[in-house]
Amino acid sequence: MKRVHYSWLILIVTFFSIIVAGITMSSSGVFLDPLEKEFQWDRSTIALAFAVSLFLYGISGPFMAALLEVIGLKKMMLSAMSTLIVGMTLTFWMSQSWQLIIIWGGIIGLGASLFLTVLSPYVANHWFVKRRGLAVGILTASTATGQLILLPVLAIIIEHYSWRWAMGLILLLSTMMFVMIAMFIKNKPQDIGLTPYGHDEIIEEPQVQPKKNPISMAFLGLAEAVKVKAFWLLAGSFFICGLSTSGLIGTHFVSYCISFGVPLVTAASLLSFMGVFNLLGTTASGWLSDRFDNRWLLFWYYLLRGASLLLLPYALTQGSFVLLTIFSIFYGLDWIATVPPTISITRQIFGMQKSSIIYGWIFASHQAGAAVAAYGGGLIYKFFNSYTWAFFLAGLFCALASLFVIIVKKQTPQQG
Repeated sequence: MKRVHYSWLILIVTFFSIIVAGITMSSSGVFLDPLEKEFQWDRSTIALAFAVSLFLYGISGPFMAALLEVIGLKKMMLSAMSTLIVGMTLTFWMSQSWQLIIIWGGIIGLGASLFLTVLSPYVANHWFVKRRGLAVGILTASTATGQLILLPVLAIIIEHYSWRWAMGLILLLSTMMFVMIAMFIKNKPQDIGLTPYGHDEIIEEPQVQPKKNPISMAFLGLAEAVKVKAFWLLAGSFFICGLSTSGLIGTHFVSYCISFGVPLVTAASLLSFMGVFNLLGTTASGWLSDRFDNRWLLFWYYLLRGASLLLLPYALTQGSFVLLTIFSIFYGLDWIATVPPTISITRQIFGMQKSSIIYGWIFASHQAGAAVAAYGGGLIYKFFNSYTWAFFLAGLFCALASLFVIIVKKQTPQQG
């Protein structure tokens, strides 16, 4: 019987690590109302903490990519998971809104950064030759899997007990993943005498200046990227991607539903229902990115996402559960489907060695957009007592993103 390649074990442990980090970020929506009620904090202040977290973990991406090259995969994953554990532990003692901003916005945001930015392309690039797009799709979809399984559970725990019990569950899962990382993660296939999956010969990897300052590595990557028009188009489209996903839906969808009388558990269940289709859509997107023009994939992803966001306010106004279900399916299929084609285009333009750091900068733009939507959505609600304008504007921006990606020049794939 043929032995399963170790790359798949690395992918599985990474998959579940990203689930835990991802649920920390995507759970912000179910924590917003309980925190507002218990501490009497202004909603826009709570949204600011979530916005800082989204921005910080995004802007940390290129530096995480450089640190991965210098420190290695295992130490980076252990350090990041430890930071998450510390941040979640501190939430049990916070009593002031500024503490939420530091803990959730700073510590948890920094801890989530590695897992939710450059870890997927790094693992795919170093552990896979064949099925690389599929590997990226599976790892990217893992954030949806956590959302699918855990958001309704967290909502039920919050409704029947408190938000602290829900946070305790995430803390327990983080501790379990720390142990799994310590036991199974290896830096690269050559460390255990293997080649990446799908490669027949041992690869003698060139030493990529292992002692170089990771900060200078990150900025050198940016300096090269800003000279390329495609970088700005991808960064601009990814800004809108972040604005229309984790920043808006991830932070405000549950509260938007609650404002129309939808119960917390139902709203969280709708979000997790999106996770079912997100898992399918993103995995399929990874498969498609190995086979079709990535620019056209992105064009249709953004256009369809924009249409679904324009449908949502109408569905809630009409009180139509059927329309909400249709929205959840269409939006879910598209939520993170943009990531595999964006990674693929970045790798084609800049080569495999540089693509992780440069994708880190593109993802930083994604999280800047997410931060704008997380805080901006809170401000729009504060002034209009409704989120409708926030979702309407996000839908229009998605149409703009579809134009950005289609004018990227078609690339001939690079390997190095």
